[in-house]
Amino acid sequence: MTDPKDPIASAGLVTREIRTGERDGTATKVLVARRSYRAARTDVWDALTNPERLPRWFLPVSGDLSEGGRYQFEGNAGGVVERCDAPESFAATWEFGGQVSWIEVRLGDEGERTVLELVHEAFVDPELWRQFGPGAVGVGWDGGLHGLGDYLETGEPLDSAEWEAWMTGPEGVEYARMTAEAWGRAAVADGDDPDEAQAAVEAVIAFYTTPPEQAPEA
Repeated sequence: MTDPKDPIASAGLVTREIRTGERDGTATKVLVARRSYRAARTDVWDALTNPERLPRWFLPVSGDLSEGGRYQFEGNAGGVVERCDAPESFAATWEFGGQVSWIEVRLGDEGERTVLELVHEAFVDPELWRQFGPGAVGVGWDGGLHGLGDYLETGEPLDSAEWEAWMTGPEGVEYARMTAEAWGRAAVADGDDPDEAQAAVEAVIAFYTTPPEQAPEA
C-alpha cells in the first residue's frame, strides 16, 4: 500500500493534467491536480479554509476567508475569495509578484475518502513557459497536496525548515524529478514539444533542489 505520509510515494497519488484555455479573449494555461484523502469531506474542507489549521500544513494566512474577503498567505500569494460553497468548492484570485491568476478547489466523495481537485488558471508568458513549463507551479502544488495529506493522516503540523532541507537532499531531488516529469508529460499531452518540455523539467528540478546559498546570482 502506498504510504501517504511518504512524499515520494504520495507523488504517485496525484493525477495531473494541463489544458490550454482562454479568459477574456486571451490564451491561458490551466493546471489541474487531483488526489484523494482518507478523511471526511467536512474535515478536508476545514483544513483548507480554517485559518488556524492552514499554517499546520501550508502557510500562515491573514485577512478574511469568507466570500468577497481578501486574504494573504505569509510570504506567498494573496487574493480575493470570489465564491465559497461549503463544503464543496471555493474559487479565488491568486495574486503574486504583480500577476493575477485564478484557483478553484472542488471536493467530492469517493466511498469513505474525499477527492480534492485543484484548478489553477493563468495567463502565461510563452518564453517563461518554454523555460519552466507547468512544473514551476505544479511541483509547488504537489508539495501542498502532500503536506495536506500528511497533516490529515498524522495531525502533526508541517516543519517547513525540515521540508526545505529534505528537498535539497537525495530524496528531495528524486521527489522533484518525479513530480516535474509528471507535469512535463501532462504538458506534452496538451501539445507541448517533448524536447522543450524535458528541458523545462530539468530547469524546474534545479530550481526546487538548489539550496539558496548555492543559487546563481541574478
